[in-house]
Amino acid sequence: KEYIGGCRFDKETRLDGKTVIITGANTGLGKAAAKEFASRGANVIMACRDLTKCRRVRREILTAVENKHVVCEQLDLASLESIRDFATRINESVKQVDILVNNAGVMRCPKLLTKDGFEMQLGVNHMGHFYLTALLLDKIKAAAPSRVVNVSSVAHMRGKINYADFNSDQDYNPADAYNQSKLANVLFTTELAQRLKGTGVSVFAVHPGIVNTEITRHMGIANSWLAAMFAKPLMWLFAKSPRQGVQGILYCAMASGIEEHSGKYFCNCKVAASNPIVEDNKAAAWLWATSEKWTSLS
Repeated sequence: KEYIGGCRFDKETRLDGKTVIITGANTGLGKAAAKEFASRGANVIMACRDLTKCRRVRREILTAVENKHVVCEQLDLASLESIRDFATRINESVKQVDILVNNAGVMRCPKLLTKDGFEMQLGVNHMGHFYLTALLLDKIKAAAPSRVVNVSSVAHMRGKINYADFNSDQDYNPADAYNQSKLANVLFTTELAQRLKGTGVSVFAVHPGIVNTEITRHMGIANSWLAAMFAKPLMWLFAKSPRQGVQGILYCAMASGIEEHSGKYFCNCKVAASNPIVEDNKAAAWLWATSEKWTSLS
């Protein structure tokens, strides 16, 4: 199982005085990242939809590390209003944002819509993080050299941008919608990096590996008797733990000398091949323009 764990970011990089925001920080990779950043002295903002869970995890972190600068903030990525409210609070309370980890995600859920009418996976995984990043960008620029880390997935390799039915209004396939949202993460990373050239802000997409977290809860087999007998033991054996999976996120957030790779997709702490669509400037431009329009940023 340790062999499956992949890369390790073992540099003792300190983050004292730096502000780190992690979405979905109350569980899985986000929880592991929050604990790791807190252990390095960062001012950690745990951006979570469920504040009760967030506060419970915050107490766990405070017990484990010598850092009291860990706070919970309410953020529902399925609501543009909630994102605006969160961004307003952050912009009014902090001087800068040194690291933004866009981690929260939904995977293969039933057909659901966000409060603004986006297909849930597209809305949370891409639109919400696109909007959040845009609203925090001045604070991220103020912290330069700073980082934006978008948690994507190897599933983006199977993704396509469905220009004719981007919101899956006519036809919904949970896997296709998930793959599209993860491809959108990588396209967003590429385009944002281009737009931020010369600002000192680096942007990376990262595949954390196959990680045993709650994100798989909507996959039918995950809660079946078959899962109890076969899938879950296999997940334990072959999937990474959140502690192992978070290593790639830590690398993209803190490793020195990788700024030249801004806009790239990482796996196991290395630049990795991405979906050929990522090289299509027209696809990235279309996604950006559509995202701006749908979130009323344009």
